[in-house]
Amino acid sequence: MTDPSPAARLQEVHARIRAAAEAAGRPCPRLLAVSKVQPAEAVAALAAAGQRAFGENYVQEAAAKRQALDPSVDAALEWHLIGHLQSNKAAVAARVFDWVHSIDRASVVTALAARRDPAAAPLNVLLQVNVEGEEGKAGCRPDEVEALAAAVAAQPRLALRGLMAIPVPHPDPEQRRPAFQAMKRLFDALAARHPQVDTLSMGMSDDFAVAISEGATLVRIGTALFGPRPRP
Repeated sequence: MTDPSPAARLQEVHARIRAAAEAAGRPCPRLLAVSKVQPAEAVAALAAAGQRAFGENYVQEAAAKRQALDPSVDAALEWHLIGHLQSNKAAVAARVFDWVHSIDRASVVTALAARRDPAAAPLNVLLQVNVEGEEGKAGCRPDEVEALAAAVAAQPRLALRGLMAIPVPHPDPEQRRPAFQAMKRLFDALAARHPQVDTLSMGMSDDFAVAISEGATLVRIGTALFGPRPRP
């Protein structure tokens, strides 16, 4: 069986997203292609098929990938950091990315704001919420969202755009629905206080339909677009 082309994979994923949104009576969310561990050539191929937003887990990997891409291709793309950010990587992250999804503490807010080039557009940020209180998992507590949002909003080099979460990976995606519902409540409350908030990033390859039904405005999909991840 012939492996589908990047364009065919992208078309199929968009069709599945539209179907989930229509079934739930929700607006169609944006698609973030999770390109971590994929080579620059795979990013270029998906970009040629029309995808513009790409998500990376590691700062240095994203920096190297951007360097490897043709400058004209790279200039047309939007880069999102979706992995945990250490404060000592903030200088590079502030330069490499257009969005950071993993803001979960005030020290990272300060570090990113200090390192963002004043000549560049403000860095779009999402607050990562550990919505189910998992031990050892990144993300702020739900009751910390407002204080962290206020810290971001006070920084002119940052733009508060919303929230991100990764629920407990229950085998049945339906078991993740309560976490998505809790995130939507947090998102609505945040947007009521900060009118610029417009992005709720939740849902991946195996649960995006449930996330969309509960109000996701951006879904993060990797394997369905790129195929199995390359072996190290």
